[in-house]
Amino acid sequence: MTITELKKYKKILLIGYGVEGRSVHEFLKTHCPEIEVAIADAKDGPDYLEKQKDFSFAIKSPGIRPELVTIPYTTVTNIFLANTKGKTIGVTGTKGKSTTSTLIYEMLKEAGKDVYLGGNIGKPPLDFMDTLTDQSWTVLELSSFQLQDIKMSPHIAVLLMVSAEHLDYHHTVEAYISAKRNILRFQHESDFAIVNRDYPVSHESDIETAGKVFKISRERETDNGCFALNGKVFVRKNGSDESIIDISEIKLLGKHNLENVCAAVMAAKLTGVSKEHIVAVLKSFGGLEHRLEYVGEKYGIQFYNDSLSTIPEAAIEGVEAFDGKVETLIAGGFDRDLDYIELGKFLAKSTIKNLILFSPSGERIWQAVIDAGGGERIKKYDVHSMKEAVLFASEETESGKVCLMSPAAASFGTFKDYKDRGEQFKKAVMALV
Repeated sequence: MTITELKKYKKILLIGYGVEGRSVHEFLKTHCPEIEVAIADAKDGPDYLEKQKDFSFAIKSPGIRPELVTIPYTTVTNIFLANTKGKTIGVTGTKGKSTTSTLIYEMLKEAGKDVYLGGNIGKPPLDFMDTLTDQSWTVLELSSFQLQDIKMSPHIAVLLMVSAEHLDYHHTVEAYISAKRNILRFQHESDFAIVNRDYPVSHESDIETAGKVFKISRERETDNGCFALNGKVFVRKNGSDESIIDISEIKLLGKHNLENVCAAVMAAKLTGVSKEHIVAVLKSFGGLEHRLEYVGEKYGIQFYNDSLSTIPEAAIEGVEAFDGKVETLIAGGFDRDLDYIELGKFLAKSTIKNLILFSPSGERIWQAVIDAGGGERIKKYDVHSMKEAVLFASEETESGKVCLMSPAAASFGTFKDYKDRGEQFKKAVMALV
């Protein structure tokens, strides 16, 4: 929605007043000072949504489910896409979007481009929109919450792997997938789509875009796109291959990160970034805080923080990244009714000897391990605090092995959020004498 369209309303209700709510409030003060703005936030009480009856239009925050909004509305993402200057690169997926978004941002910055990072990572995009020019690039990490009601798509849309998540919000897998695919749906022929071909849901999403499609893969060649093969990363365009980097030179840990690398390389190439600048970033960027983050060594044990792991697939990939060196896994947390069957099968056959679990999802993870036949080989420890978890890990993990905190679950309940969980883990590790 353009600023001109917003100005048609004399009163606007902000539903939700978190980071995006406060950002759009400041935006309206600057660009639409004549509009009367009111706030409806859950902190105001259980009946906060009743304020809608006094308004004909709202701006909804991502965390508010659409069915709760009874009047016409728009969102921060829609406002940004309708009013921004320059070009936008949008990144979404169940996993990897933070790492991929950051890689793209760093590659463009390395090349000297005027680039900004926002959305789910960095600043809310309205905070820096007024500084953008026609030569600017904005990289947006976009969640399903932000995508489900957009009316425009980014110039370059990146769709990483998609698996079931946030069903407490979207209710069905189909609704979640449809929200993710909105990143492609409103593209034009002059736009570009980068799609992960290693996962059926993502691969089959290419029919949703009118833009030119580039496929990425960590395990097979693609006709137009970027892929990892025979120890190297390649970009293929119009039948011509360009070798980018030896995989051994990439600083990021884990085979799963090759998906993120390939997506970032393809996006950077489409913006005109040279191989030289791409390689410089891949050799130096070691990853995000709370994503396979090395914390330190105590008693010969290497401790790694993977608090950003909130789904089973992320925990599997986290363990796989260490090639059999993980002996202790700290997992579990808030229960969102995720499917832990495959995680149980994986752990039952893995090198994991100690499983330190937070309830309530820890109980379901352990049951999946038992069902897969791993209950006798693996020792289980139930814990209620991160300090307790780290103490068990320090006592039970052999010197020379890895203790990985990769929860495969959300953090709510025991912790404020994934950052708090990760910080408590690091603090507990460093407190070991």
